[in-house]
Amino acid sequence: MSDKNRSYSGLFLTPGAGSNRNHSTLCHLEKLLHPLPVERFDFQYRKQGKHFPAPVSNLVSEVKDAVEKMSKKHGVESQDLILGGRSMGGRVCSMAVAEGLPAAGLILICYPLHPAKKPETLRVDHFPSIQVPCLFISGDKDEFGTPEEFSQHLPKISGPVTTVYIEGKRHDLKGADERIGQAAIEWLNQL
Repeated sequence: MSDKNRSYSGLFLTPGAGSNRNHSTLCHLEKLLHPLPVERFDFQYRKQGKHFPAPVSNLVSEVKDAVEKMSKKHGVESQDLILGGRSMGGRVCSMAVAEGLPAAGLILICYPLHPAKKPETLRVDHFPSIQVPCLFISGDKDEFGTPEEFSQHLPKISGPVTTVYIEGKRHDLKGADERIGQAAIEWLNQL
C-alpha cells in the first residue's frame, strides 16, 4: 500500500505493567514501520521507579495526554493514529478509545482479558464502546485469556476485530517479536 493511500499516520505504543517503552516488541514494531512516526510511551509510575501501576483511570488520562502531544508533535490528528501496546498498556489504550479518544485502530498484544487464574474478573466492560478496527495478538496458551475466552467476548466490540493466536506461546510471547511484527504489518496493510 502506498503512503498516500494509508489510512493511518503513526503508531502510539504502550508497554505492559512490568515493562517499559524499550520492550523488544515495541522496538521491533517501530523498526518495521520506519519512517512512519512511532511513539513508545512510558507510564509515569515507571518513570518514578515504582513497580505497581497507578489506578487505571490515571493511566487512561496519561494516554490521552500523550496521544495529544504526539498529534501536535507530528502534525497529525489523533483519529489518524493506531494506538495499542502490550498487556496492560494495550488495555489502557482500548479504554481511552472506548471513552472517546479518536483513533484509526487498536493493536492489542497479549490483551489481559482477566487476571491470571481469575477468569471471573473480566476486563471487557468497555468493549461495546470500541468502534475502531482492532487487532488482538495473543499466545494460544495465554493464562490471561485463552482463544476460547476471547471468542466469547470479542463479539461485544462494535468495530471489526482480527485475532492472531501464536501457537505454544504464553502471556509473555517470548521470542515471538517477528511473528507479532508480521501480523501487525499484514493487518495495517489491510486498513
